[in-house]
Formats: sequence, structure tokens, C-alpha cells
Amino acid sequence: MASNPDFVQYIVDQCSGAGEIVAKKMFGDYGVYCDGKIFGLISDNGFYIKPTGAGRDKLRNLVMRPPYEGAKDYFYIEDVDDHDYLSTLVEATCKDLPLPKDKNKKKEKKQE
Repeated sequence: MASNPDFVQYIVDQCSGAGEIVAKKMFGDYGVYCDGKIFGLISDNGFYIKPTGAGRDKLRNLVMRPPYEGAKDYFYIEDVDDHDYLSTLVEATCKDLPLPKDKNKKKEKKQE
């Protein structure tokens, strides 16, 4: 079951205090990015955040579940209605995540 576009936009809006939040359609659902880093998924109208130590420290309730069959467990976020909470959680999570790999470097290597 695909996620409702209104729900996707709601999550983007709720997380917006953490930085530039963008949801990109992928594999039937959505990857969620903050300032270019993928930090979460929206799947079947559920919001999932990559597990990190800093994110775990900010969680109100620790619920782990896979966003889709065969996936690793992510933090499942039940309380999506608190803008400040989500922004703080996303900001903390993203500080623990690596920078995205430079796609231009990959292209340069392939051309060599």
C-alpha cells in the first residue's frame, strides 16, 4: 500500500525545523532527506527514522520495526504531530549519519 501524498507532505512539514526536508519517491514509497542526507522512510503511511545513538537519546518511545518486508529495523515514529519533537529528533539523527557520497566522483572513476 503506497503512502498518501498528504501524509508525506505533513511529515516533511513537521520535520522542517531540522533543515531542508525533501521526500523523494522510491520503490513505491518515499525516502526522506534533510540537507541532502537520507535519514528516514515513509512507508504505508508510517514514518521510520534510521537508528542512531543520538536519535535513540531523543526518542520518547523506542519502537523498532522494518519499514517494509525484508528491511532492517528502523525507529518507528508514532508521534508525528509534535513539530518541535520531530525537528529535534531529525537534527540529532542527521548529525550521526555520514555525509552522502559524491556522485560526481563515482562518474569520474567510471570514465577512467
